[in-house]
Amino acid sequence: MHQYQIIEKGKLLEQANKAMILLHGRGGTADGIIDLAAEFCDDSFYIAAPQATNHTWYPYSFMEDEKMNEPWLSSAVATVKKLIDAITITVSVYNLFIVGFSQGACLTLEVATRYAAPYGGVIAFTGGLIGKEIDETRYGGTFGGTKVFIGNSDQDPHVPEQRSIDSKKIMEKLGAHVNLQIYPGMPHTITVKEINDVKDFMF
Repeated sequence: MHQYQIIEKGKLLEQANKAMILLHGRGGTADGIIDLAAEFCDDSFYIAAPQATNHTWYPYSFMEDEKMNEPWLSSAVATVKKLIDAITITVSVYNLFIVGFSQGACLTLEVATRYAAPYGGVIAFTGGLIGKEIDETRYGGTFGGTKVFIGNSDQDPHVPEQRSIDSKKIMEKLGAHVNLQIYPGMPHTITVKEINDVKDFMF
């Protein structure tokens, strides 16, 4: 099970007007992903990045039978939800942005859609909703027009393009405004083009 380890940057939470959560990918670190916030955040932001135990949110592919990824997946979802709840005591959910890359992007979309709310924004760099098949009964709430950015390659080795497309449709049913960008030949990374597209769309 994941320990609740949070790296923090930016404004103190009690003094912040906005907040951003960043979720690292498999093998990554909170320290590694948190610097990405500098691309999007000014000095009004509280910035937080949880650290996955053993650098992995769940052991197998996000499209594996869900039972294979338990109890780690449920623990990962609970960790992020706990952080969201802690932040939104002080900062309005309207001003909370959730960002992830790869495994962290899948977790970002999964948590945001299970607990849909009018977030400031949701950003998934190469991700899709989790499960061998997407179980729509898991998801609820309303996004109320939340801007969601999903970026993916047309040939990513871990996240099929179709899963990002299907995720977009489900999030739109819950009221999200989803901008899905498919980048031809993009490697499994975050590109400058993606970052600029997020800025243009969301900020």
